[in-house]
Amino acid sequence: MVSALISVALLFGAAPARQNPIKGYAPVNGLTMYYEVHGAGQPVVLLHGAFMTITNNWDGWIGDLSKTRKVIAVEMQGHGRTADISRDFTSENLADDVAALLKYLKIPRADLIGYSMGGEVAMQCAIRHPDNVRKAVIISSTFRSDGMVDGAFESISKLRADDFKGSPLETEYKKLSPTPNDFPKFVQRMVSTASKPYDFGADKLKATTAPMFFIHGDADGVRLAHVAEMFRLKGGEIHGDMQSRSASRLAILPDTTHVTLMQRMSIIVPMINDFLDAKP
Repeated sequence: MVSALISVALLFGAAPARQNPIKGYAPVNGLTMYYEVHGAGQPVVLLHGAFMTITNNWDGWIGDLSKTRKVIAVEMQGHGRTADISRDFTSENLADDVAALLKYLKIPRADLIGYSMGGEVAMQCAIRHPDNVRKAVIISSTFRSDGMVDGAFESISKLRADDFKGSPLETEYKKLSPTPNDFPKFVQRMVSTASKPYDFGADKLKATTAPMFFIHGDADGVRLAHVAEMFRLKGGEIHGDMQSRSASRLAILPDTTHVTLMQRMSIIVPMINDFLDAKP
């Protein structure tokens, strides 16, 4: 996991400026949360991964998705232009912020697309705020800490700011953050929360009403048994030619890691569009 996160830092850089988005800050739960709105249509919220920002997580994705949708890209607590506050970076807290942002924007219900940490936040939104979530796309995420392959979760506690030294993630933080000199503190606080065991509850995930599309790489650091468990909880693992199938979906991309998943945009975005456009 340490090497994977460092690879993220090396491979994701800042994106070129986007044309005419609506930009703003929303007062939610003690945060001043940065967001951008691109395009028009059914709203979809993009939730970035840990240590990332709009610019270095969604390069290219916003342009494609906003051709047919209203894309709301956010920067969560302590990330990018959203200043940190004295509160743990739990998926529950971040999910509550997303729900509060939707209320602020007067959007009663939206689709969610979350990558890594953002996928965990999307699942928590579906659990904690079911009325606000129409569908959710979960990209390389887990709902329990034992969902990672052996040694991956344990390695998170070893991450230090020096591991990101000179990387695009550190550069973007210093460029965008209201507290550009606090990168070491930010990493320390993120690691402190992320290294604590977690379990959203299989019963709670199963009870969610929003259809979910789980997208993983075959080498992304998540146990295949855990991927199958998530899909099974959402009604998967049936013979679709013999009975009605779940509205949820599963895709596993070959020769794909946690980092390179985001580079498979040309494959993933059409699948996401098909999922989000599908009628119940």
